[in-house]
Formats: sequence, C-alpha cells, structure tokens
Amino acid sequence: MLEKLPKDPVILLSTLNTKLRDMYASLDELCEELEVSRHVLEETLEGIDYRYNEEKNQFE
Repeated sequence: MLEKLPKDPVILLSTLNTKLRDMYASLDELCEELEVSRHVLEETLEGIDYRYNEEKNQFE
C-alpha cells in the first residue's frame, strides 16, 4: 500500500497529517489499516526533520 501514498516527503507529510486528523486515532492504527510500515514512514519524514508526536497525533 505504500506505493499508493505520495512519494514526495512534503506531500506525504500533508497526506498523513490529514488522515491522522480526520480518520485515525494513532499512527499505529493508520499503518495497520493502510498496511504500511511505521518505521518506513517515520524514517522518510525524519529526512525532512519531522517526527511523530503521539500526544498531538501528528507529525511536526
């Protein structure tokens, strides 16, 4: 399913934060539903200096 997510990290960031805000209570829930690796998502977004904040349920 990762191939269905945007490849550009900035667009991926926006997509994930929107999904987290509107559809999922946690990053783990999103990853399970979309069948994607949390590690890969976090590693990709760390490349543009964004990290997942569990309290806010978003990358910042």
